[in-house]
Amino acid sequence: MAEHDFDLFVIGAGSGGVRAARIAAGYGARVAVAEEFRVGGTCVIRGCVPKKLMVYASRFHDEFEEAAGFGWTVPATMFDWSALVAAKEREITRLSAIYRNNLHKAGVEMIDGRAEVLGPNEVRILTDGRAISARTILIATGGAPVLEPDVPGRELAITSNEVFDLPAMPRRLLIVGAGYIAVEFASIFARLGSRVALASRGENVLRGFDEDMRCGVRDALQAAGVETHFSHLPTAIEKTGEELKVSLTSGLSLDVDQVLLATGRRPSTPGLGLETVGVALDGVGAVVVDEFSRSSVPSIYAVGDATNRMALTPIAIREGHAFADSVFGDRPTPVRHEHVATAVFTTPELGVVGLTEAQAREACDCVDVYMASFRPMKATLSGSAQKTTMKIVVNGKTDVVLGVHILGEGAAEIIQAVAIAVRLGAKKADFDATVAVHPTAAEELVTMRTRTARYERATPGPEAPDAMPSEA
Repeated sequence: MAEHDFDLFVIGAGSGGVRAARIAAGYGARVAVAEEFRVGGTCVIRGCVPKKLMVYASRFHDEFEEAAGFGWTVPATMFDWSALVAAKEREITRLSAIYRNNLHKAGVEMIDGRAEVLGPNEVRILTDGRAISARTILIATGGAPVLEPDVPGRELAITSNEVFDLPAMPRRLLIVGAGYIAVEFASIFARLGSRVALASRGENVLRGFDEDMRCGVRDALQAAGVETHFSHLPTAIEKTGEELKVSLTSGLSLDVDQVLLATGRRPSTPGLGLETVGVALDGVGAVVVDEFSRSSVPSIYAVGDATNRMALTPIAIREGHAFADSVFGDRPTPVRHEHVATAVFTTPELGVVGLTEAQAREACDCVDVYMASFRPMKATLSGSAQKTTMKIVVNGKTDVVLGVHILGEGAAEIIQAVAIAVRLGAKKADFDATVAVHPTAAEELVTMRTRTARYERATPGPEAPDAMPSEA
């Protein structure tokens, strides 16, 4: 008779949990997964996938306007929010079913309901009260939006969880925050036709990204009509008839239809019973884990946004896979978080990998910067004022490329390939020796020969290693 009901019990059927469950089952483990909402997690249901679909929808605004420069006559256009929401829902329902079917094909038992941890090897399903034992428990519950600032009327606002399913598109929208979720939705709704305002605590958008790229995204948002209120936050939200009246610390008052709080996310660990069984959590409630995703309780592991390492879907997938390899495949696989590329899907979009200029200057005695800003070929006929900006940050002593930052059309697609070179330790000379593909915007990465800046410390310190983690 088996010592436990399952070899692995996963709480959360998002990207990390599903990958871990499938790989573990492939190694012969008896696996169960509990999910209280919909299979697929934040990314599939109310994150990356529906967001990117809305990004595509919003960009038709520019395409229609620019078509005339290429000889097209486009009749008057009209956007139907309800049609987009319905199409989005069909797609994420299809993807969720695929995730569920893949678990079934792998032999994983799917349990629809919330689970909590009772002990190092026991969980309880809250929907029916069942207690289930497992040799190993994996926490893969992801994260949830932060409802901040905590001001009167906060309950009248929505988060990124609800924005995808609004019954009507807001004519006037206030977005609170300036991180990637905030700027992405600002870019989306401005192009779909909403009057968008953005209020944030900081003096610019995208804290932690390269300063030149931050300014570029900010300028693009403002050019798209987004009204920015930096260094100002709401002090109160009031409902006045069908409208919301929002008071800001600046003394201004905004009348809007919706307020979207996009001030960050925190690990979805409350109520799981982790503290009662001795699992160490950090200050924001994330599970503290080692490089193999093991918590302070040897039989309990955690991956993805529940651990507060890097809140990216591909990272959760990589951590889930590495966990299964380590625990059930007898292949100890630590997870490394260096040289991780990421993208911000504003319009234009931002793709980054490696160090910002500021981080490089902090880490290295000598830093070379190569930067170019140019009008892409398409804009010569379309009449678009958008520019593409590319920046390469280089260790001035070793010639190793420390970071690449791209703001422009297709930046996400370009940076995925560039990340391979950066991860392998490519030097600027390797970029220079690569033959360009012409005519493309990406060829600028291999034709930038003139250094735009060099920074040297007056008193050199210990040279930092070239392999540094990304800030994104």
